[in-house]
Amino acid sequence: MAKKIDLKDIVQDAFDASIQQISGYDAAFLYAESPTSPMHVATLNIVEGSLKYEDFKEIVASKLHLIPKFRQRLLSVPMNLDYPYWVDDPNFDLDLHLNRMKLPDPSNWKTLRDLTSSLFSSPLDLRRPLWSVHFIEGIDEIAQVPKGSVAIVTKVHHVMIDGSSGVGLLGVLYDSDADGKKKKRTKPKPFNPEPLPDELSLLLKSGYGFLKNPFKIPKTVTETVYSFIKSKAASKLSIQKEFSSTKFPVPITIFNGSISAKRTWGTAILSFDRINSLRKVMGGSINDMILVICAGAIRRYLIEREKLPLHPLVANVPISIRNENSSDMNNQIANMMIQLATHIEDPLERLEYIQEQTMLGKSRHNTLGAKTLAKMADVVPFGLANLAAGLYSKYNIKDLHRPPFNVTITNVPGPRGLLYLNGHKVVSIFGLTPVVDGFGLIIAAFSYNGQVSITTTSDAKTMPDADVFSRYIRESANELEDLIKNLGKSKTSSKEVKKVKSKSTPFFTALKKYLKDNPKDVKAYKGVYQMQVGLGDTTNGWEIDLTKSVATVKKLKNLDPKLLVEIEDENLFALYKGKLILEELKIQGRIKITGSAASKTKFMNLLTAFLER
Repeated sequence: MAKKIDLKDIVQDAFDASIQQISGYDAAFLYAESPTSPMHVATLNIVEGSLKYEDFKEIVASKLHLIPKFRQRLLSVPMNLDYPYWVDDPNFDLDLHLNRMKLPDPSNWKTLRDLTSSLFSSPLDLRRPLWSVHFIEGIDEIAQVPKGSVAIVTKVHHVMIDGSSGVGLLGVLYDSDADGKKKKRTKPKPFNPEPLPDELSLLLKSGYGFLKNPFKIPKTVTETVYSFIKSKAASKLSIQKEFSSTKFPVPITIFNGSISAKRTWGTAILSFDRINSLRKVMGGSINDMILVICAGAIRRYLIEREKLPLHPLVANVPISIRNENSSDMNNQIANMMIQLATHIEDPLERLEYIQEQTMLGKSRHNTLGAKTLAKMADVVPFGLANLAAGLYSKYNIKDLHRPPFNVTITNVPGPRGLLYLNGHKVVSIFGLTPVVDGFGLIIAAFSYNGQVSITTTSDAKTMPDADVFSRYIRESANELEDLIKNLGKSKTSSKEVKKVKSKSTPFFTALKKYLKDNPKDVKAYKGVYQMQVGLGDTTNGWEIDLTKSVATVKKLKNLDPKLLVEIEDENLFALYKGKLILEELKIQGRIKITGSAASKTKFMNLLTAFLER
């Protein structure tokens, strides 16, 4: 007898708010999946000492309830008429996601790298929760790693997380202190999965979403047009107008062909303090230094193969638009395009060129704004986008046009201190990222415990010698460091003759006048805000005191690190003159605010009100 259809249950499922649909941006990673391009990210964590597999499994089981998506899978809408939904997996079994193995002999770094490449090359099962962990025992011959240590390779589909939420994931699975063995471990919470919704209810739910917001597409288009016009007006006031499309060609390189299914990767480990000291001499950001180091390695790699194009390579640089209070694991990223100055031989001139590019930031490539693009992604019908991605790969459409960029370079700040697993120290963390047809090279920088691991992911066809490229990254960093140190010495000697003058002093003068003329804002943004303005080797301290009826803005020598706003002098001056946008500086990490969430919000509102005066 056929199963009786219960319309009441179907309607109830359709209006169930607990069933969440993936966003258009997340869906992009799903429909980019192909036999040669599994779209997952991975981390290789080396854990010191003989961690027992049974203890590791127990830890994962006790924390699964903190990561709901680890027990959910995707359920497609019939005929792919809409984006899939996250639903509880009624067949979830932890043993299907944990894999135990021993590192083959010789148990050294090359063997571990080859094994990790093999594991990373295989796709995740899209019919199950989209993650897996390989627990690799018997690491005995890696320098500076104690004999008997273990490696943990974690794969998570990119539809679930971006780089920033991946860092949050580390905080769930690992401890920040070495007392993990002594702590009483919580018992795994029972998993009572919700029944799978009926296909008809998914269609109703998608239809209801459209009826609820039938003007979603025209509304998004309107907002897009408004943002475009606004950005065009802003471009007339900034140097970004110098970079028209005719002056910004993207060359075709060996990194932009078809890829193979086998992944290759290598990593270079640099000292964060060394990179930061170079940044202090040259100004700009940590991201600028990483970009110029990678650009040097790319230039050398292509020169040795006689494949360096005349025009500079263009990097896609993902930037997080994640709100610091956001707990969602989904992707919240935007992108900016940066010319890597690979046509310039001198590393210092290359750095200056790249710094100018990043100052323009997303205003050149991403003039619509990150949030607008995220909304646009949700407008694209899932089935149409899926079809487009498949046709792009199947018919090699990439060969019919120039690539929009040549390489992706991403920088994700990780934990500053050590992480532990059941009392065992996590020695190193390396991040591997997916590559696709037309974009066969991605470089991921990840900072952890005073180190920055710059990991290159490619494929056997595009870059079979990724370990050689990683050596070029180290040598590029050393070359840049030598040049900047020599430059720093000359700066020090010239500084004795001439004192550096701040460009941004007019900002504080104008702010003082603004607060005097707007006593309501003094009351609304009550508090004490201290700013540290970078001037190369020195800094200026300022205090903005809004605790009294009359605000005071004055220089201050001793600043409170618990409530501090840090920004480079040239960036503050450009912000004051309207050549940079506050949101850009915040997204790019060029303005750093330390303090409570309330004080951060009040200061940003004050700064916004002043700049829009």
